[in-house]
Amino acid sequence: MSAAGPPRGAPPLPGGAETHAVREAGHGRHASLLVKAAKSGPTIVDVTPASAGWRYVGFRAQRLAPGERTAIDMPGRELCIVVLSGRVDVRAGRGEWRDLGGRESVFDDLPPWALYLPDGAGVEVAARTTAEIGVANAPGGGKLPPRVIDPATMKRSVRGTGSNTRYVCDILPETEAAEHLLVVEVRTPPGHSSSYPPHKHDTDAAPQETQLEETYYHRLNPGQGFAFQRVYTDDRSLDESLAVEDRDVVMVPRGYHPVVVPHGYESYYLNVMAGPKRQWHFHNDPAHEWMLKR
Repeated sequence: MSAAGPPRGAPPLPGGAETHAVREAGHGRHASLLVKAAKSGPTIVDVTPASAGWRYVGFRAQRLAPGERTAIDMPGRELCIVVLSGRVDVRAGRGEWRDLGGRESVFDDLPPWALYLPDGAGVEVAARTTAEIGVANAPGGGKLPPRVIDPATMKRSVRGTGSNTRYVCDILPETEAAEHLLVVEVRTPPGHSSSYPPHKHDTDAAPQETQLEETYYHRLNPGQGFAFQRVYTDDRSLDESLAVEDRDVVMVPRGYHPVVVPHGYESYYLNVMAGPKRQWHFHNDPAHEWMLKR
């Protein structure tokens, strides 16, 4: 999408995920960027380009009971299925992959198992245990081979210092093959900030900045917790401060998007990004960049 933001009249979010009412804000109408999690049922949240009013990113989170199966049918879209917790088997037109996963929680100090599929048509996921999966998706032409993304190959790093420290795992970074998708997960300790200092990636000006849509799938530990995320632009034509609860999604069509976690609760989020160029170059908010130079 352009830096001007989502088109007017974008369709509402699907029934499996509630959103706040459309309201007047700045120079036009827009739906809230907060997608609330469904408390029951297999689909936790489901964001599509149509529901978000943008072009590239889709994200679905699903919960499965042992032995339960779920069908995914997204022809023309590449997938990165992240096994957030539990163990699953996956079957698709170009192969079958068994016993993916293993960690019990996203808050385990372990990277996840993931599966890249170049085309999302005719996919079935079967749970061996209680499981939760994230289905990142973006436009794809089916040109690349499917592959398991082994957690042993994922780069893990620590970003920030002091109360800005967080722990990052690159699941599908730009150094690994895909057409549009970029996928990363981040754990943030209690009382810390994350995605901070505020940065944005909404302008096609590589190598200084690239244009990427993004979703944040939030988890909190303990599960009754909450965190805060602000999405805002320099001119404040977009400026939303959102209280997010366990399994909510925040959509970031443009602007800066920092996260703050209250004392007593640990944060996890899974980021999905995609745009016209598969490169992550960001621009820090100049008002807050000073702290990087101390």
